[in-house]
Amino acid sequence: MILDRLLKPRPAKAAGGKLYASAVAQARSAPLYVQMGVRDSLEGRFELFTLHVVLLLERLKGQGETAAELSQATFDAYVRGLDDAFREIGVSDTAVGKKMKKLAGAFYGRLKAFDESAASLPDSAALSGMLARTAFEERGEGDVAALTAYVIAARDHLAAQPVESLMQGDVQWPKA
Repeated sequence: MILDRLLKPRPAKAAGGKLYASAVAQARSAPLYVQMGVRDSLEGRFELFTLHVVLLLERLKGQGETAAELSQATFDAYVRGLDDAFREIGVSDTAVGKKMKKLAGAFYGRLKAFDESAASLPDSAALSGMLARTAFEERGEGDVAALTAYVIAARDHLAAQPVESLMQGDVQWPKA
């Protein structure tokens, strides 16, 4: 009985896993690739997975201790997902750690860039610039304006959702 309580995952861990799974599903939405022009590649998918996780973390920021725990659990699920993806594509165990360290740095860079660009909203120029550098690698392809509008809509959509729903791992995304 005591072991059951000790081994049972904390509610935040389960909810974080659900939030991450939802972010992944949304990041795989065909319109993001087909209409908006994000490259359907490892890099493009990484950028969209990261973007959706960052949107969730931003929504949870400043919502109290339980939300902070959920935010950490969501990030942990993201890291596990990246680790699993590397192993599935055949990256050796010794190389996974190096790649994860590099991606962690990239994640925190994206998070900082997003926070800075979101701070300048409703002026969306900084957000568009950040998306052009990351999701489109400044290659001049894709519809930066459409992706920017989608990110703003997703941010607003998340802000309108009760934090209690997010605490349960329930999140609704706008249509991509």
